[in-house]
Amino acid sequence: MTDLKSICVYCGAGNGEDQAYARAASELGTSMARAGIRLVYGGGSVGLMGHIARAALDAGGEVTGIIPRFLERREDMFKDVSELIVTEDMHERKMMMFDRAEAFVALPGGIGTLEELVEQLTWIQLGQHEKPILLANIEQFWQPLIELIRHMREEQFIRPAMDVSYLVTDRVDEIVPMLQQAASERTREAMEKPAEAEEIRRL
Repeated sequence: MTDLKSICVYCGAGNGEDQAYARAASELGTSMARAGIRLVYGGGSVGLMGHIARAALDAGGEVTGIIPRFLERREDMFKDVSELIVTEDMHERKMMMFDRAEAFVALPGGIGTLEELVEQLTWIQLGQHEKPILLANIEQFWQPLIELIRHMREEQFIRPAMDVSYLVTDRVDEIVPMLQQAASERTREAMEKPAEAEEIRRL
């Protein structure tokens, strides 16, 4: 498997109704740290953001928090992370999170989490990146979105030539291995493309 160095995790600034969400966030932070994978996240200390960041740090992991200036107080900026970046706006925040991540995970969250996830799904659909995206379907949280995407396919608004590619699991212990495998496959395909092009030139 390839050496996956960083994962951006999108998640809520609240805990949600089900305690399973907070447990999943903490378990994911711990498993990432044990695998030597840096957490890139929204920089807050509350809700699921706080749970995953603290768990990663407690397990000896590296954490990069990226937060826009206007959310410093609202999301209670986590000053104890390994690297803290304060941006001027949301656009800069999202681009920095994208640039610093090699894969993406969506834990349960609200409109902001959904918006960040859908942006990455759109970019991969349009061929702007090939970084793996995984929906952590904890307690079936993302099932309505999965069904909506299926409906869009059936109604031909998502066509085979421009499909939406993502992974899904409801088990936290599968998240890191699945992303490592996906990243490894992407690296292998990237290495094979130059070889294929060279073979075509020889013909």
